[in-house]
Formats: sequence, structure tokens, C-alpha cells
Amino acid sequence: MLPDLQRSGLTNELMAGLSSFLVEEGIDVNDLATLDLETFQAAMDRAIERRNIQLFTPVGSAREIAIVTLRLVVEAILDSNTELAGAILDQVQPESEGNSVATIANCIGILLGLLDDWMSGRTLQAPETIAVRVRLPKGHWVGERSDRRTRARRQR
Repeated sequence: MLPDLQRSGLTNELMAGLSSFLVEEGIDVNDLATLDLETFQAAMDRAIERRNIQLFTPVGSAREIAIVTLRLVVEAILDSNTELAGAILDQVQPESEGNSVATIANCIGILLGLLDDWMSGRTLQAPETIAVRVRLPKGHWVGERSDRRTRARRQR
């Protein structure tokens, strides 16, 4: 059984963002005391993973707003107008009520998806010599470590 959780504002905010995913897992967010820690942790892991995918994979108007924002930044940089590029980036917010502005997560998700498409060779529209111009910092970047952790968690 889970200990009685003293919920802070941050905890309430996190649970509100994850509640729909937890409900789909069969978890009653208003009655967590009846759950064992292992069941709760497994449900939370899946809910957080789904929420992160949702945050970094914009669709509909959220995607359009992020793409337009990024296009405006790139055009400003290409015009050597870094002040305008900075001003546009200053409008990007951590979250957006009603998808009215671009969010940091949406912009990162679009850019990483685009870079992944270009670097993996899945698109013919990649800029020429992109593989030569883009370099990852030194370190472990191929994703195998993360994949092993994910598989180990799913096997439990």
C-alpha cells in the first residue's frame, strides 16, 4: 500500500496532467492509498511516457503554430536579424492554454523529428551535406542505454 501522500501544488499539477492516462490504466487518482507501490510505479511510468510523447509530438493547431514560429525564426536568422529571431523565440512558452502560442516542447519535438528524418536518410529533402555539418557532442548518443532501461522496466 502507498503511504498517505501529502499533495503539494506541484504534485496536484502533475497528477492533473497525468490523471487521464492513469484512469486508462485503471488507477483511481482519488484513492491511491489502496494501491501497492509496484503497481502505482508501473502505471506512473507508462502515464509519464505517454504524457511526454504528447508534449513533444504536437498535432493540429499546436503543430501549425510551432512550425510557423520556427519558420519565422529561421527566416530571421537567414536575414541576419538575430534580434527578431530572439524576440520570436521569447514568445515561445512552457505551456499554452488553448494552443494559442508555440510551446518549448512542441518546438523541440518538431526540430528533433526533422533532424532525425534528415540524419536517418528517411527523407530526400534533407539539406545537402547535413551529415557533415551536424555533429553531436562527444558521449553516448545512440540510444541503446535508454532502450535497455525501457525493456527492463517493461519486463518487470
